[in-house]
Amino acid sequence: MIDLHCHILPGIDDGAEDMEASLAMVEKAISQGITHILCTPHHNNGRYENPKESVIHSVSLLQAEIDRRNLDLTLLEGQEVRITGDLMEEIQQERILFTDLDDTYILIEFPTMDIPAYTEQLFFELRAAGKIPVIVHPERNAKFREEPNLLISFLEMGCLAQLTAPSIVGVFGKSIKKTALEMVKHNLVQMVASDAHGVKKRTFYMKEAYEIIRKEFGQEKVNLMKQVSKDLLNGDSISYPNYQEIKKKKFGLF
Repeated sequence: MIDLHCHILPGIDDGAEDMEASLAMVEKAISQGITHILCTPHHNNGRYENPKESVIHSVSLLQAEIDRRNLDLTLLEGQEVRITGDLMEEIQQERILFTDLDDTYILIEFPTMDIPAYTEQLFFELRAAGKIPVIVHPERNAKFREEPNLLISFLEMGCLAQLTAPSIVGVFGKSIKKTALEMVKHNLVQMVASDAHGVKKRTFYMKEAYEIIRKEFGQEKVNLMKQVSKDLLNGDSISYPNYQEIKKKKFGLF
């Protein structure tokens, strides 16, 4: 199993506080059946800056400790990049890590409460440059939660969206769980990742999330989502069923 979004690196953001906490997350990940983790510390979110070179160094140190302990987990370098107007410039300066070595797929985080007005223009520039934005945890964004179909305009541009495993398990409450289920049902999200920050705080829930998706939507949906995660690591093009608009239910006497 691949986890594309995880704050497992020690002491560089609000994830694992130190090496001990990172190794506890490693053991938890292995118990979940995870074999590969894309390490994605926050970058440019107003609190943390973790540019490319520093992330590569941190991943190397943690992987060395994992290998020393003969633990079966492979780490890869990535970032959770907060959307900013300077993103194209940062890419040109080689401060940004993608999910793949071909620099195709980039994990992009929106503010919790908003979709910035410049998003469409920025995504247009990214797509023109051959880059594919992956919107992380849209089900936790207030605007997408209010109107999940807002994702469709970005999906039409060729973007993708990543569901957070704890959301569909119910960790963030009933409203977010309901939105997560609707997004999976209508193919508005194409992959699942943990966004794990620790063992006791916001842990993986990958195994549990896939089991819910299997029960609700069938094994084929699980297989498709797992394949998308693999494709993003390899930089391959993805194949996924077409997204569908969520029709709002009408209430009333007639």
